[in-house]
Amino acid sequence: MEPEKGNLYLIPCTLGETPPLEVLPLLVKKAVEEIDYYIVEHEKTARRFIKSIVPRKSQPDLQFMLINKYTDESEIPEMLSPCHQGLDVGVISDAGCPGIADPGAAVVAAAHRQGIRVVPLVGPSSILLAMMASGFNGQNFAFNGYLPIDKRERRKEIKRLERLSEEQDQSQLFIETPYRNNQLLESILSTVMGKTRICVACDITLATEFILTLTADEWKNKKVDLNKRPTIFIIQK
Repeated sequence: MEPEKGNLYLIPCTLGETPPLEVLPLLVKKAVEEIDYYIVEHEKTARRFIKSIVPRKSQPDLQFMLINKYTDESEIPEMLSPCHQGLDVGVISDAGCPGIADPGAAVVAAAHRQGIRVVPLVGPSSILLAMMASGFNGQNFAFNGYLPIDKRERRKEIKRLERLSEEQDQSQLFIETPYRNNQLLESILSTVMGKTRICVACDITLATEFILTLTADEWKNKKVDLNKRPTIFIIQK
């Protein structure tokens, strides 16, 4: 007779160098205390997070399976083998919530196919926190990931999202590689209409947190340096 299957826990982590228990509930700490099998993007980052939240946990006992953009889809089902032995497995993102703009989503899909219970734990999501603080339509919004790098294609995409925002009353969220944030903000300001509102949510939950919503015209008179700072951009026309 097969043992009862273990659960797949989606374990959120901090969005930066914030003391974990300032932004994470005790249930996350409890899960980390009890789980020894983890699916992560980077082992070093995951070990550092685990040590920060449960300092006394034995690191040599931990086992890690890596999932990232180079992982072959055929490898994913086997990552859940501990669950079939009755053991719980945790998924940890590099930052924020697993499965949201994160390769962990593929593991979750595999768990559902294998009849493994998925348990999402509460933690900070930069996407939701930015929406909460934007003042935009929280009943209809879309996360679009990264915009094209090519300037012409990026401008076309920004115009498309601005038009979509107006037609559907839908807030449009997107991100950029942090070292290109300033260039993206310049592209937005040179592309959208003057009265289109833009929210810039930067370093969310950190001591340097900066969140501000202004029209494009108002942003043109505002000085802000977003270089190498994790940022969510939102537009609403």
